[in-house]
Amino acid sequence: MKSAVETLSPTRAKLTVEVPFEELKPSLDAAYKQIAQQINVPGFRRGKVPPAVIDRQVGRGAVLDQAINEVVPQKYVEALQANSLQPLAQPDIEVTKFEDNDALEFTAEVDVRPEIELPSYDGIEAQVEDTEVTDADVDEQVEALRERFATLIDVERPAADGDFVVMDLVASRDGETVPGAEVNGMSYRVGRGGMLDGLDEALTGMAAGDEKTFTSQLVGGDLVGEDVEVQVSVTQVQEQELPELDDEFAQLASEFDTLDELTADVRERLGRGKRLEQAAAARDAVLEALLDKVEVPLPEVVVTDELNARRGNIEQQLAYAGITMEKYLEDEKQTQEEFEADLERRVRDAVAAQFVLDEIAKREEFGIDQQELSEHMVRRAQQAGQDPQEFANHMFEHNHIPELVQEILRGKALARLVESAVVTDASGAVVELKNLRPDGTIGEPEAAEAASEETADETADEPVEETAAAE
Repeated sequence: MKSAVETLSPTRAKLTVEVPFEELKPSLDAAYKQIAQQINVPGFRRGKVPPAVIDRQVGRGAVLDQAINEVVPQKYVEALQANSLQPLAQPDIEVTKFEDNDALEFTAEVDVRPEIELPSYDGIEAQVEDTEVTDADVDEQVEALRERFATLIDVERPAADGDFVVMDLVASRDGETVPGAEVNGMSYRVGRGGMLDGLDEALTGMAAGDEKTFTSQLVGGDLVGEDVEVQVSVTQVQEQELPELDDEFAQLASEFDTLDELTADVRERLGRGKRLEQAAAARDAVLEALLDKVEVPLPEVVVTDELNARRGNIEQQLAYAGITMEKYLEDEKQTQEEFEADLERRVRDAVAAQFVLDEIAKREEFGIDQQELSEHMVRRAQQAGQDPQEFANHMFEHNHIPELVQEILRGKALARLVESAVVTDASGAVVELKNLRPDGTIGEPEAAEAASEETADETADEPVEETAAAE
């Protein structure tokens, strides 16, 4: 077999493959045997029909076609390997020359992984925002904790913002109740939002025993996005009574004996969370800084496929949440054109990041072992809310293991990139990343290697597109 490569673009190649007729003979023999099992010829047992008889009964051309259909995919793969090409999509194959007892020639155009010239990625500089835990941040968390231990008391007055009401709701259209749009005895906090447009405005000022009707749009069901009449009846108005902020509350709500100890713990936990947020921002900033230094040709078919997949995922999530695309765009204050442009930008960043991280992993000669793969699958299963064994079985059965391996390698590449970077905050202080543990605490230098490996694994679990799309 002979093959040659023509570069059509940085991300598309054309293979021309010539296969001597002798190399088709095993596939021809297999085709004759298979056809012999499928036809009935008087005087011959099934499977024992000679090739010459098959040629007369079925036709030599049918046998040749079957042989070619078997040979071409095999020789295509061999040609890819011989020319060190990494395909990114299914090829467009065309048989350009073939006659009986003569060589077979075909071409295959395919999108391929681009060649990337990586610049030096040691010591990349990036900047992130300061991490600061304010008194307001602490107060907000403590207040949320108080609300968890609050009690509700019936009040004889109209409902105000922040009150709870027990209500009945029914939506109708043209005098007919909408199926599935009726609830009874539901507790709802006035001003919470996220249920029906106009509900909070209707409830404000209503007392127990009051009824009101308003027009709104359903967020789910067959009439999603269409106007309906909503009747709301209030049966109770309740006021939230918060516990006093004292040592007794600290003992009730936590393992601490004093309010000061509880507040200090809240401040510490907020600090750890902000350090993790800052580390995620640092990863984004470092990767973005590297992408700014390298030219990455993007195969349009890969961008299009990812764009369609991302768009479909967003639409599915909105449908689950009972939100229309129009409502989502309104809330985000975006036009459809702005949404599409932003989505395409993020997808292009994501694809470019994948190629760059793959190249770093290759250059660094990263590898993984079975334990890393198993731990990664367990984490992925937990994130998806699935049984780990069922998840693993699915991955093996559908040949998704290479994708999981690539996720781990990209995580290691990103960790390698970030560890060698110089990241400072807005105040000019160096951001500690190498010794940062997954819980947001800072580890000892001697534990840096183990912490780094764990961080790499966790990074691999994150979608690359989110890492790449530094807003």
